[in-house]
Amino acid sequence: MSKAVSRREFLKTSGEVALFIGVSGLLPQIISCKNNKEVQKLLKKHQLTAWVKLAEDGQITIYNPAAEMGQGSMTSLPAIFAEEMDADWSKISVEFSPQESHIYGSDKWSPNNKVMLSAGSMITYGYYSIMRQAGAQARYILMHSAAEHWKVPMEELSTSNGEVINGRDNKRMGYGNLIPFLSMPEKLPEFSESEFKDPKNYRFIGIDRPRVDIPDKVKGTTQFAIDIQLPEMLYGVLERGNLHGARPTLNNESEILALRGVLKIVPFDYAIGIISETLDQALAAKKRLNITWSESSASGFNSQECYKKYEKIASGKSAGKVITNEGDINSAIKSATKTFSVDFKNDYVYHAQMEPLNAIVQVGTDGNSAEVWVGSQQGFDSKLGVPKYLGIPAENVKINLQYLGGGFGRRSMTDFVLEGTGLAREVAPRPVKLIWTREDDLSYGAYRPLTLQRLKASADANGNITGLSHCVVGDGGNLVASGIRIDYYDIPHKYAEWREVSEGIRLKHWRSVGHGPNKFAIECMVDEIAAYFKKDPADFRRILLSKSPRGLATLEKAIAMSDWYSAIADKRAKGIAFLERSGTLSTGVCEISVDRKTGKIKVHHFWTASDAGIVIQPDNVRAQMEGGILMGISSVLKEQLTVVNGQVQQSNFNDYEILRMSEIPESVETEMIESRETPRGVGESGTPLVACAIANAFLKLTGKHLRHLPFTPERVLKALNT
Repeated sequence: MSKAVSRREFLKTSGEVALFIGVSGLLPQIISCKNNKEVQKLLKKHQLTAWVKLAEDGQITIYNPAAEMGQGSMTSLPAIFAEEMDADWSKISVEFSPQESHIYGSDKWSPNNKVMLSAGSMITYGYYSIMRQAGAQARYILMHSAAEHWKVPMEELSTSNGEVINGRDNKRMGYGNLIPFLSMPEKLPEFSESEFKDPKNYRFIGIDRPRVDIPDKVKGTTQFAIDIQLPEMLYGVLERGNLHGARPTLNNESEILALRGVLKIVPFDYAIGIISETLDQALAAKKRLNITWSESSASGFNSQECYKKYEKIASGKSAGKVITNEGDINSAIKSATKTFSVDFKNDYVYHAQMEPLNAIVQVGTDGNSAEVWVGSQQGFDSKLGVPKYLGIPAENVKINLQYLGGGFGRRSMTDFVLEGTGLAREVAPRPVKLIWTREDDLSYGAYRPLTLQRLKASADANGNITGLSHCVVGDGGNLVASGIRIDYYDIPHKYAEWREVSEGIRLKHWRSVGHGPNKFAIECMVDEIAAYFKKDPADFRRILLSKSPRGLATLEKAIAMSDWYSAIADKRAKGIAFLERSGTLSTGVCEISVDRKTGKIKVHHFWTASDAGIVIQPDNVRAQMEGGILMGISSVLKEQLTVVNGQVQQSNFNDYEILRMSEIPESVETEMIESRETPRGVGESGTPLVACAIANAFLKLTGKHLRHLPFTPERVLKALNT
């Protein structure tokens, strides 16, 4: 038996086989998927990666290493693999891969470390080369096996739609029929760019195909983590309060333990946990908790009054962390014909994902193993911190990835997973389903940071921008400092820095991270300068993008799509913005009107043109851009999270408003520039276009400035009356 799974041979079987493509110099193995002790021993002994399973009837199962939260990874990544494998799409099914980063991770997030992380619009970029290589190698193994079986040179063979073809005598054999004859080549090649399939022969990449996950979602049969029911499962909830970082003291423990169904009270540094037989019992007990809360670093903080302090920090002489320093910004400002200095502000924003946070965790009786069922965006630890939390080996933890009912960055955190683990440890081996209520997540969530941004610009007599200085004041490091670079604009002197100030509020990546506030400030500044010199904003950007042909192409396309230069209906105006996010270059144009009595802005139309490199699924890219734009409109016009004395004031969607169906634009049009560049991300490209495009349209329509996000009716009225 051991010979059957050696490097050069494999177990011939009539069942399923998996193509395990080796790393660390190992040759691939083709091994039975049956329960086989020798196979299991080999898998444990060697670091191997498995991307595909093949059955006798030709059915192919491709593993998806990324989270599926509506962005289409369950289809796009397998499509890349299937393209190079030359598979029959009608016979393909897709499963989540095991959460083992050393096998299924990508090094695009961290060059020296393989990571499984579905964030930053990096999935397609992160896995494009991996899936191509794995698919091509799977095809090579099948062709090699057919050549051995037919005793013909491999060069005489080709593949098409799940079959190996011998052109000399027109023999054909389906991939599944090759199982009894599979053999391992002496050496598996690493394919170069010229050896991959010619794009003119693509059958999947760049071609719309139905998404794998949609049918079951439409039928309502898709299983999300919150749907999972396990034998003897218990339920857990936590009371975290709404003062971030405060410590609880429970005053009525005996009373709570006496309640029907309550099995355990579990204290955390920042919360009190309850484990009950049912969710209703847990929630009822939670309401009766009598807790005394300590003060915290957030005590006394007021999110609407802090900007005065931030203005002083921006004016201070102490520099922060330098992000960009090109040319000599001080000389540019001193020699300028005209200088500009403007402050922009943005409040906190909540993720508002549809599915409440939840996780099911089961800890082994001996406490030395754990299994987790969760909808997660994964992370730099593919075991989501559970091994460290329990003090057990990583190989003793199994993560069962589920569909996500919305992520937007919130589910790249592991706090809710570790909370569930802490509860499950107390009642092992019974599994515990931890559920956050909407109120839990709003009051003790993790938000897009609040910031103040001071931009200073210099211009020459012709209105050309000669220098731009950008100072961000806020908490969160990359959460506030990302998206600040403007390499695409031809501005000779650029300087950017981040000045830290912490308020004790929990923060996290929010769709497009720092690009939303930063591009808002930058693009509004561009329009303000253009307006001062009486230049058309589109023409102004055409000059700025003169050295970025790909960026310029999106600008020209958006100008054409929106009919930018034509006359527009009375009491309406168009605004334009350009940016880069995750390698994708985008131009957006919106058309708005303003109700001058109520202060409400209405977005009537939105147009975008983007260059995202090779597009895997065109329709899905359009859907992501459209969704990103609508989420952007919601956050810009409606969503406001405020903090008074360290406590979040909003509790649910009754006072944290999101965009309603009746408020969406009449049309959202998206176009992708044809490109052969490496695919880049689009999931976050549309969102940050919105604030600046709306503000710039408002400036054109009214001559007034909007510089504080969100654009609430009160702020709009104040701007109109200033």
